[in-house]
Amino acid sequence: MIGVDFDNTVVRYDDVMYREARSRRLIDPSTVSSKRAIRDQIRRLPDGEREWQQLQAIVYGPEIHEASLTDGVEAFFRTCREHDIRVVIISHKTTYASVDETQTNLRIAALAWMRRHRVFDRSGFGLSSADVYFASSRQEKIAWISRLGCTAFIDDLEETFAEPDFPSDVDKILYAPHGPISTLPAVKTMTSWQEIRDALFAPVQS
Repeated sequence: MIGVDFDNTVVRYDDVMYREARSRRLIDPSTVSSKRAIRDQIRRLPDGEREWQQLQAIVYGPEIHEASLTDGVEAFFRTCREHDIRVVIISHKTTYASVDETQTNLRIAALAWMRRHRVFDRSGFGLSSADVYFASSRQEKIAWISRLGCTAFIDDLEETFAEPDFPSDVDKILYAPHGPISTLPAVKTMTSWQEIRDALFAPVQS
Protein backbone atom coordinates (compact mmCIF):
# COMPACT_ATOMS: atom_id res chain seq x y z
CA MET A 1 0.00 0.00 0.00
CA ILE A 2 1.18 3.49 -0.90
CA GLY A 3 0.25 6.50 1.21
CA VAL A 4 0.05 9.97 -0.31
CA ASP A 5 -0.20 13.37 1.33
CA PHE A 6 -2.88 15.76 0.04
CA ASP A 7 -2.02 19.47 0.38
CA ASN A 8 0.66 20.59 -2.10
CA THR A 9 1.11 16.96 -3.18
CA VAL A 10 -2.14 15.90 -4.85
CA VAL A 11 -3.60 19.42 -4.97
CA ARG A 12 -1.53 22.35 -6.23
CA TYR A 13 -2.11 25.71 -4.52
CA ASP A 14 0.78 27.73 -5.98
CA ASP A 15 -1.25 29.96 -8.32
CA VAL A 16 -4.18 30.66 -6.00
CA MET A 17 -1.76 31.23 -3.12
CA TYR A 18 0.20 33.72 -5.22
CA ARG A 19 -2.97 35.63 -6.24
CA GLU A 20 -4.29 35.76 -2.69
CA ALA A 21 -0.92 36.84 -1.26
CA ARG A 22 -0.62 39.59 -3.87
CA SER A 23 -4.15 40.83 -3.19
CA ARG A 24 -3.24 41.08 0.50
CA ARG A 25 0.04 42.83 -0.39
CA LEU A 26 2.05 40.22 1.44
CA ILE A 27 4.52 39.57 -1.40
CA ASP A 28 5.98 41.57 -4.25
CA PRO A 29 5.29 40.80 -7.94
CA SER A 30 8.75 39.28 -8.47
CA THR A 31 8.10 36.47 -5.96
CA VAL A 32 8.18 33.05 -7.58
CA SER A 33 4.74 31.41 -7.72
CA SER A 34 5.58 28.50 -5.44
CA LYS A 35 4.42 27.68 -1.94
CA ARG A 36 7.95 27.67 -0.54
CA ALA A 37 8.91 31.06 -2.00
CA ILE A 38 5.63 32.66 -0.91
CA ARG A 39 5.88 31.19 2.58
CA ASP A 40 9.49 32.27 3.07
CA GLN A 41 8.78 35.87 2.03
CA ILE A 42 5.67 36.19 4.20
CA ARG A 43 7.40 34.77 7.25
CA ARG A 44 9.95 37.58 7.07
CA LEU A 45 7.18 40.16 7.62
CA PRO A 46 6.23 41.55 11.04
CA ASP A 47 3.79 38.99 12.48
CA GLY A 48 4.65 36.94 9.39
CA GLU A 49 3.86 33.55 10.89
CA ARG A 50 0.29 34.60 11.64
CA GLU A 51 -0.07 36.15 8.16
CA TRP A 52 1.11 32.84 6.64
CA GLN A 53 -1.36 30.84 8.72
CA GLN A 54 -4.21 33.13 7.68
CA LEU A 55 -3.27 32.79 4.02
CA GLN A 56 -3.21 29.02 4.30
CA ALA A 57 -6.61 29.02 6.03
CA ILE A 58 -8.18 30.97 3.15
CA VAL A 59 -6.50 28.96 0.38
CA TYR A 60 -7.18 25.56 1.96
CA GLY A 61 -10.73 26.53 2.88
CA PRO A 62 -13.04 28.94 1.01
CA GLU A 63 -10.66 29.33 -1.97
CA ILE A 64 -9.74 25.67 -2.45
CA HIS A 65 -12.02 25.50 -5.51
CA GLU A 66 -9.41 27.66 -7.30
CA ALA A 67 -6.65 25.11 -6.67
CA SER A 68 -5.56 22.74 -9.42
CA LEU A 69 -4.65 19.08 -9.73
CA THR A 70 -0.91 18.48 -9.59
CA ASP A 71 0.51 17.45 -12.97
CA GLY A 72 0.99 13.71 -13.31
CA VAL A 73 -0.73 12.68 -10.09
CA GLU A 74 -3.80 11.13 -11.75
CA ALA A 75 -1.59 9.04 -14.05
CA PHE A 76 0.28 7.80 -10.99
CA PHE A 77 -2.94 6.66 -9.30
CA ARG A 78 -4.05 4.91 -12.49
CA THR A 79 -0.74 3.08 -12.74
CA CYS A 80 -1.13 1.91 -9.14
CA ARG A 81 -4.61 0.60 -9.96
CA GLU A 82 -3.28 -1.23 -13.04
CA HIS A 83 -0.78 -3.01 -10.78
CA ASP A 84 -3.41 -3.74 -8.10
CA ILE A 85 -1.63 -1.55 -5.58
CA ARG A 86 -3.91 0.20 -3.11
CA VAL A 87 -3.32 3.91 -2.56
CA VAL A 88 -4.64 5.96 0.35
CA ILE A 89 -4.57 9.69 1.00
CA ILE A 90 -3.44 10.61 4.52
CA SER A 91 -3.67 14.32 5.26
CA HIS A 92 -2.70 16.36 8.30
CA LYS A 93 -5.75 18.60 8.25
CA THR A 94 -7.75 19.88 11.20
CA THR A 95 -11.50 20.32 10.84
CA TYR A 96 -11.22 24.09 11.16
CA ALA A 97 -8.33 26.54 10.94
CA SER A 98 -7.89 28.55 14.13
CA VAL A 99 -7.31 31.80 12.22
CA ASP A 100 -10.08 31.46 9.60
CA GLU A 101 -12.88 33.97 10.16
CA THR A 102 -15.10 32.11 7.67
CA GLN A 103 -14.90 28.93 9.78
CA THR A 104 -14.87 26.77 6.65
CA ASN A 105 -14.77 23.05 7.38
CA LEU A 106 -11.42 22.21 5.79
CA ARG A 107 -12.08 18.48 5.54
CA ILE A 108 -15.44 18.91 3.82
CA ALA A 109 -13.85 21.45 1.46
CA ALA A 110 -11.04 19.00 0.62
CA LEU A 111 -13.48 16.16 -0.07
CA ALA A 112 -15.58 18.44 -2.30
CA TRP A 113 -12.41 19.34 -4.26
CA MET A 114 -11.61 15.64 -4.63
CA ARG A 115 -15.08 14.92 -6.01
CA ARG A 116 -14.74 17.74 -8.54
CA HIS A 117 -11.41 16.37 -9.69
CA ARG A 118 -12.65 12.76 -10.11
CA VAL A 119 -10.68 11.32 -7.22
CA PHE A 120 -13.68 9.11 -6.40
CA ASP A 121 -14.57 8.26 -10.01
CA ARG A 122 -13.73 4.84 -11.40
CA SER A 123 -12.58 6.51 -14.61
CA GLY A 124 -10.45 8.95 -12.61
CA PHE A 125 -8.34 8.10 -9.57
CA GLY A 126 -10.55 5.17 -8.62
CA LEU A 127 -10.51 5.87 -4.88
CA SER A 128 -13.44 5.89 -2.48
CA SER A 129 -14.00 8.31 0.38
CA ALA A 130 -12.98 5.45 2.70
CA ASP A 131 -9.46 5.73 1.23
CA VAL A 132 -9.05 9.26 2.65
CA TYR A 133 -7.80 9.72 6.21
CA PHE A 134 -7.59 13.07 7.98
CA ALA A 135 -5.34 13.60 10.99
CA SER A 136 -5.47 16.47 13.48
CA SER A 137 -1.72 16.33 14.12
CA ARG A 138 1.43 15.15 12.42
CA GLN A 139 1.77 12.42 15.04
CA GLU A 140 -1.74 11.15 14.23
CA LYS A 141 -0.85 11.20 10.53
CA ILE A 142 2.19 9.03 11.18
CA ALA A 143 0.09 6.70 13.31
CA TRP A 144 -2.24 6.20 10.31
CA ILE A 145 0.74 5.46 8.07
CA SER A 146 1.82 2.72 10.50
CA ARG A 147 -1.68 1.38 11.22
CA LEU A 148 -2.61 1.05 7.55
CA GLY A 149 0.63 -0.74 6.71
CA CYS A 150 1.93 1.67 4.08
CA THR A 151 5.09 0.45 2.36
CA ALA A 152 5.84 3.90 0.90
CA PHE A 153 4.72 7.43 1.66
CA ILE A 154 4.87 10.52 -0.56
CA ASP A 155 4.83 13.97 1.04
CA ASP A 156 5.92 17.51 0.19
CA LEU A 157 7.03 18.24 3.76
CA GLU A 158 10.41 16.97 4.89
CA GLU A 159 9.26 17.48 8.49
CA THR A 160 6.96 14.46 8.15
CA PHE A 161 9.91 12.15 7.59
CA ALA A 162 11.94 13.83 10.34
CA GLU A 163 9.46 12.80 13.02
CA PRO A 164 11.10 10.25 15.35
CA ASP A 165 8.05 7.97 15.18
CA PHE A 166 8.00 7.77 11.39
CA PRO A 167 8.26 4.02 10.63
CA SER A 168 11.74 3.07 9.46
CA ASP A 169 10.50 0.35 7.10
CA VAL A 170 8.43 2.74 4.97
CA ASP A 171 10.01 4.15 1.80
CA LYS A 172 10.19 7.94 2.16
CA ILE A 173 9.60 9.99 -0.99
CA LEU A 174 9.80 13.77 -0.78
CA TYR A 175 7.85 15.47 -3.56
CA ALA A 176 9.82 18.69 -4.09
CA PRO A 177 9.15 20.24 -7.53
CA HIS A 178 11.05 23.40 -6.57
CA GLY A 179 13.74 21.74 -4.41
CA PRO A 180 15.80 21.53 -2.31
CA ILE A 181 17.00 17.93 -2.05
CA SER A 182 16.41 16.37 1.37
CA THR A 183 19.44 15.69 3.52
CA LEU A 184 17.56 13.24 5.76
CA PRO A 185 18.76 9.63 5.66
CA ALA A 186 16.80 7.32 3.35
CA VAL A 187 14.61 10.11 1.96
CA LYS A 188 14.40 10.14 -1.85
CA THR A 189 13.74 13.59 -3.31
CA MET A 190 11.77 13.67 -6.56
CA THR A 191 10.68 16.69 -8.56
CA SER A 192 7.68 15.32 -10.47
CA TRP A 193 5.01 12.64 -10.32
CA GLN A 194 6.45 11.16 -13.52
CA GLU A 195 9.76 10.68 -11.71
CA ILE A 196 7.94 9.06 -8.77
CA ARG A 197 6.02 6.75 -11.10
CA ASP A 198 9.19 5.75 -12.96
CA ALA A 199 11.05 5.08 -9.71
CA LEU A 200 8.32 2.88 -8.24
CA PHE A 201 7.19 1.05 -11.38
CA ALA A 202 10.12 0.91 -13.78
CA PRO A 203 11.47 -2.24 -12.04
CA VAL A 204 8.01 -3.82 -12.28
CA GLN A 205 7.61 -2.98 -15.97
CA SER A 206 11.11 -4.03 -17.05
